[in-house]
Amino acid sequence: MNPFHWLIYTLIQLYIYVLIANAVLSWLIAFNVVNPHNNVVRSIGEALYRLTEPALRPIRNFMPNLGGLDISPVILIIALVFLQLLIASLFA
Repeated sequence: MNPFHWLIYTLIQLYIYVLIANAVLSWLIAFNVVNPHNNVVRSIGEALYRLTEPALRPIRNFMPNLGGLDISPVILIIALVFLQLLIASLFA
């Protein structure tokens, strides 16, 4: 495997994990499992928000309003997996 391919694949995979962590934390906050006023939770939430919002905002602006349902992380994860497969086929 090409080291460049490995690096890109790993960075995309890590970003997918960050997207999943952001979604899980937002659910935990929405269902009052964790306290958003806790400093640790607030700082983790802020970091995840700053990492994911620049990629999710264009998807949210493009998508119609679905009420309380936000599927933009799912769409971004599908696009990132497609990008991983595309890069793998190009470097194969």
